[in-house]
Amino acid sequence: MTYRGDDGGRRMPPPRPPAGRSRDHQRAQMMPLPGRGQSPYDERTRPMGTREPEYMPPQGPPPRQAPPNRGDDYPPSRPPRRRRRWGFGRILLTLLLVFVVFFAGIWVYLEFSIKRVDALADYDGRPVAAAGTNWLIVGSDSREGLTTADEENLATGDVAAAGGQRTDTIMVAHLPDNSTKPTLLSLPRDSQVKIPGHGTNKINAAFSLGGPKLLAQTVEGATGLHIDHYAEIGFGGFAKIVEAIGGVEMCIDKDMNDTVTGISIKAGCPQTLDGREALGFVRMRHSDATPRSDLDRVANQRKFIGALVSQIASPGTLLNPFDFFPLLSAAPDALTMDSGDHVHNLAGLAIAMRGISSGGVVTTTVPVTSGSAENWDKNKSKQLFDALKNDTEVPDSVIVN
Repeated sequence: MTYRGDDGGRRMPPPRPPAGRSRDHQRAQMMPLPGRGQSPYDERTRPMGTREPEYMPPQGPPPRQAPPNRGDDYPPSRPPRRRRRWGFGRILLTLLLVFVVFFAGIWVYLEFSIKRVDALADYDGRPVAAAGTNWLIVGSDSREGLTTADEENLATGDVAAAGGQRTDTIMVAHLPDNSTKPTLLSLPRDSQVKIPGHGTNKINAAFSLGGPKLLAQTVEGATGLHIDHYAEIGFGGFAKIVEAIGGVEMCIDKDMNDTVTGISIKAGCPQTLDGREALGFVRMRHSDATPRSDLDRVANQRKFIGALVSQIASPGTLLNPFDFFPLLSAAPDALTMDSGDHVHNLAGLAIAMRGISSGGVVTTTVPVTSGSAENWDKNKSKQLFDALKNDTEVPDSVIVN
């Protein structure tokens, strides 16, 4: 093959590269076009005629880089949170809240645990409600919840021999609406009164004949007082409450030995009566220490109730869990109230009766004509009942203690 040129029309072909040289050296590098700058891909594109770098493993851990300077474009870091301190006011508020919840729990527990009975009902000729509030308080000879051994220990006697369930204690507690003193009035159980539908009989026979409802109607008819609330406690419940608070402190002036029940209480002041002794004290009438029989017994009952209520309401009982919680456990089984009564009514009664021991409550028995306490003095009894109806002071001439 011939080429034409200046040298006579013949030109030799370009010489071949010597054998063994890499063809990479023959590659021409691309030149940028006129009017264009450096391509953004130049750094990522390996120029022609260069070898790829060999892989080198990293030597040691990578160097730590300083955090980037955020400048003013980022919000400042949040300061550490401080722990809230419990101040005195917050602690006091928490304690108050705990107390309120605890008190409300006790209130609800008692409200739904105490037994109820329909004791108060309307009937033709019932006395109208007058000034103040009247409670009928009954101590029955109920043996409910007592075993044979308990009955022997408490010397309760034979209920069948007594002619059915009766009442050992009948009281009317009058709570005035004004500043006059409350009154705790005892009705001797042998008092002869008219029992609706059963003629004239002992007042405690009404409970045996018709239960709480007939007894309440009998008391209203005999006294002319409208009964607003009813509370009843039996033998077993009475003893359990006394035991729950560790006994009741009393002052006994002379030895008491009941020839019927066999219970003996030595003289002493003060001394603590347990459940058995307390029950014997409020029931005792066959003893040299109770020559007036039922009149002395009702006086002892009022004296004991004053000591019992004062001890229950004392800080030594309410703040002592070893007394307070056993008392809460014993109260629902021991107490029976009217179906319309509530715990706040009972609390009002307890607060009013706290003054028995200190003379803040007038305590008396219905005036009677003889030591047998079977017949009431009509004139003095009327003065007494009228004073309670009208919330006036009870005349000293009608107070019997």
